[in-house]
Amino acid sequence: MSKVREGIYGVLRGRFLTDDSSFNNWRILIFVVVLLLIMISSSHSLDAKVVKIAELNKLKRELRAEDFDTSTELTRMKLESSIRKRVKEKGLFPAEKPPQKIKVTTKKE
Repeated sequence: MSKVREGIYGVLRGRFLTDDSSFNNWRILIFVVVLLLIMISSSHSLDAKVVKIAELNKLKRELRAEDFDTSTELTRMKLESSIRKRVKEKGLFPAEKPPQKIKVTTKKE
């Protein structure tokens, strides 16, 4: 067990970084640190994209609601009753007699 204790103490004290074969250990450590930095940066990038997607979804819902409101208002404006009210204010009234179709016939020579 003394070798296990010495191994644990050696790792805790950092002997694996200062002994003769430490060059290989440093390369692996630097590689792991670079991988960790890449992982952290990609995680932050992903978080930013998630926030952007949430904002765009909220904007999409707002625009859909606005589109629905606008189309409802347009439908109300197209109704015959609303057109009659607006035209009545200008002094126009609906015809009492329905329109008649006029047929024009010509003789061919």
